[in-house]
Amino acid sequence: MTQTLSPGETLGALDSDSALALASAASDILLILDDQGIVRDIACSDATLLAGSTDSWIGRPWLDMVTTESRPKVSQLLADAGSGQPSRWRQVNHAIGGTSGLPLLYATIRLGAPERIIAFGRDQRAMAALQQNLLQAQQSMERDYVRLRQMEARYRILFRTAPDAILMLDPATRAVIEANPSAAHLLGDGATQLSGKPLTAHLDENSAQALESLLTRVEATGRTEELTLHPLHAKRDIVASCALLRQDNNAILLLRLAPKSGEAGPAPDPQRKLAEVVEALPDGFVLTDEAGCILVTNAAFLEIAQLATEEQARGEHLERWLGRSGVDVSVLLSNLAKHGTVRLFFTTARGEYGSNPEVEISAVSIRDGNRTTFGFSIRDVSRRLSSPGKAAGDISVAIMPRSMEQLTELVGRVPLKELVRESTDVIERMCIEAALMLTGDNRASAAELLGLSRQSLYLKLRRYGLTEIGEIADKAE
Repeated sequence: MTQTLSPGETLGALDSDSALALASAASDILLILDDQGIVRDIACSDATLLAGSTDSWIGRPWLDMVTTESRPKVSQLLADAGSGQPSRWRQVNHAIGGTSGLPLLYATIRLGAPERIIAFGRDQRAMAALQQNLLQAQQSMERDYVRLRQMEARYRILFRTAPDAILMLDPATRAVIEANPSAAHLLGDGATQLSGKPLTAHLDENSAQALESLLTRVEATGRTEELTLHPLHAKRDIVASCALLRQDNNAILLLRLAPKSGEAGPAPDPQRKLAEVVEALPDGFVLTDEAGCILVTNAAFLEIAQLATEEQARGEHLERWLGRSGVDVSVLLSNLAKHGTVRLFFTTARGEYGSNPEVEISAVSIRDGNRTTFGFSIRDVSRRLSSPGKAAGDISVAIMPRSMEQLTELVGRVPLKELVRESTDVIERMCIEAALMLTGDNRASAAELLGLSRQSLYLKLRRYGLTEIGEIADKAE
């Protein structure tokens, strides 16, 4: 400490009361400590500062009355006082009422015998409040800055991916401030060629003059107008509409370009068109994961399953609405996983309100990395299977098998008794056809070969519709 005053001449001989009054006036709180750091006395200029807890401090170590992070500072203050030199100011937080809500700025000095250490404390609550306000303001600015960056990023993405051609012009120079890729494509120039140049440089002379007049009118009236322009580097005319945007004291001309009506615009996105086609298909379409749980459906499947919305189907297993039993879907999924494709798998659908249409399923397996998805095309074939004029319940009449392959398809749809009867008829018909082909359509020889009388053979020929010789000959060919 630099000392320029003469204590004896300036302060005279101060008694203890005067010295205490002087020290108290120089600080908000005064702690009298012994050389062990035990509080022996306290002087406080503000009775509310310590919230009436001063009596509990006397006789206790100073270290016990501060928060954990302040203890090293208190130890350093005591060590500095022990060296005989005034310490530098350090902020110490006192735990008042179990909180660290009382910040004090302390400096210590050691005085004569008996040896005492005096700690001068200054109230830092106002400063702490200012620091807290500053911190909150900084955090608020950081949040605003992050929000602005996110908004700018969203604007950039939207501006660049928008299908509309958009340009921003400087009202003073008519130069292009910014242009999105759609604008560059429509004008026939690259984006780097547009930025920083007047837009009129990319138009023919008449269009440039018309655009200049349009921009002048928009600046004067603020009304949006449209104008047909002819670019120098494009084969089709474009329609420009202009609007004036004001922000603070600045203005920007926003120009939107579009192909002239009747001219082809940008080519449609094939993937989006494909999705629209799948959604509009009259056949049901379902996309599932490897376990058979539904991911996406189209409207036709919702109609087959008698559902109102896609949300009712999403996440549910496909076998809830397909198959005569759980076996059908299990067989379908296992074959799909093994072979990759399934064609014309015949089964029934189960609607939520009791409908059971016959359906035909074709499916494919698609693998994307470690993930496998299944796509199902589901066609309602109930009308195709039923024959006009036949009873709806007479399956054996409505669906008459003509081969073993067709007979196999009836498994699960027709009772076993009916299948046995139908299989007998199929085998009998095939044997008659084979006998007629072997004998060159000699009915007498065919009857002898089959062990039948001619009359029985003729009855069976009429029953199976084999009375025409040409039918057998065609089959032989």
